[in-house]
Amino acid sequence: MLYLWFSVVFSPDGKILVSASKDKTIKIWDLTKQKVQTIHTDSDWFSGINSIAFSPNGKILASASQNKKIKLWNIATGKEICSLTGHNDEVCSVAFSPNGQTLASGSKDKTIKLWQAKTGKEICTYQGFNESVYAVAFSPDAKKIAAGGGGKNIILYPSVDKS
Repeated sequence: MLYLWFSVVFSPDGKILVSASKDKTIKIWDLTKQKVQTIHTDSDWFSGINSIAFSPNGKILASASQNKKIKLWNIATGKEICSLTGHNDEVCSVAFSPNGQTLASGSKDKTIKLWQAKTGKEICTYQGFNESVYAVAFSPDAKKIAAGGGGKNIILYPSVDKS
């Protein structure tokens, strides 16, 4: 079987590695116990995963998928916590704020959305990109969000995160 790894990320403590793949799985690699847990997703609704991100405390994983959805996962159990919907095209990137309270997402719909990580509620939408948004990141003080896309520009937006 051919695996196309779209995203890999270490947990904040470095003990877990998570990989996301075109084969519609998320693999949680426990590096200390040398065990792998695979989350098999429902292929009726789920497309390949474009991006994954750990919360700063390492307990929650966010996944961005080609089906326009973001999922939050409990790392300890591998169970889905909630699904975030609101983008009109593929979600390309996700990032947690430094305090873990806010999640940013970038999409091919040319928007960035901010979400409450605890509830999954949409906080706001940033527009202004002329191209798909392929990358998002919070500044260390959480006051800015950087976004990069299909064009030549990186745009900085003010954050509403209350870090």
